[in-house]
Amino acid sequence: MSTRILFFARVLFALACSAGSIASAASAETAAASPTAVRHSYLVMGGKTVIINEQGSLDWEYRGGTRDGFILPNGNFLAAWSDRVEEVTRDKKVVFSYLRSKENKEIGTTQRLYNGNTLVTELGGRPRLLEVNPAGSVVLEVPLQPETDNAHMQTRMARQLKNGNYLVPHLLAFAIKEYTPDGKIVRVLRTDLEEFGGRPAENWPFTAIRLDNGNTVVSLTHGNKLAEFGPRGEIVWKITNEDVHGLFKDPCGSQRLANGNTVIGSHAANQGISMVEVNPAKEIVWTSDHPMAAGVHHFQILTTNGKPEPGMPMK
Repeated sequence: MSTRILFFARVLFALACSAGSIASAASAETAAASPTAVRHSYLVMGGKTVIINEQGSLDWEYRGGTRDGFILPNGNFLAAWSDRVEEVTRDKKVVFSYLRSKENKEIGTTQRLYNGNTLVTELGGRPRLLEVNPAGSVVLEVPLQPETDNAHMQTRMARQLKNGNYLVPHLLAFAIKEYTPDGKIVRVLRTDLEEFGGRPAENWPFTAIRLDNGNTVVSLTHGNKLAEFGPRGEIVWKITNEDVHGLFKDPCGSQRLANGNTVIGSHAANQGISMVEVNPAKEIVWTSDHPMAAGVHHFQILTTNGKPEPGMPMK
């Protein structure tokens, strides 16, 4: 190779390296400007009761076996176990408690109400909703109609609505019933619709969330689906295992976030991905495979990329 040819070859090589460096710098700049990946801190309830921070580390742990609960605005933890409901501080001091009545077999759910009382569901021979005041006394009892004597399958995530009524999912009745405080049923949403496979599909309603627009988001455990129902009981949106590559494994707890996304937890996911967040287009935007979140029964998303989830959690 002549000296001139060798010189030009070296020049071309240097130019190519320079162009590659410029392209790499541009690529790095683009990556730096791209949206931040979704990060959540969240409360997990189930075999483990923990708070996991946005970096994936454990922030707090309490007694396991929890079924339902909330981090309250005061920072305390309100939780339901099979035999009791407790409110505890972060240093694990119990400041409120209610023990299950002897005539029933299980406690299903709990919620702190706007009036300061605590909602409790009892399952068994006398299925009922209770409002318990801060002193631990029952001030209201609402009898339930679960249509089964199977205590464990009578009901799950009951919630008080803004109108003062109660939204109660009844698993084996394939129904979400809205009760007035005097026990009258004023509205029923069915989950055994033929378009959903009827009763053989076992779309048992577990968590029911009433949205401000009147729609109701329902996680359908065993049926491995989540659906949003319109006011007349019609399906206006749904997501199934076909949309999430089989990640739903007995979805129990769910939460509709303020940004319109939905997070679903799988109680039967004892390893791998147990929590999935999807947007309205059914795209997966976040998952958790944290070992402390395995077998999650319910949960609460606390923050997203450093910002608290606003308002009363829709879960």
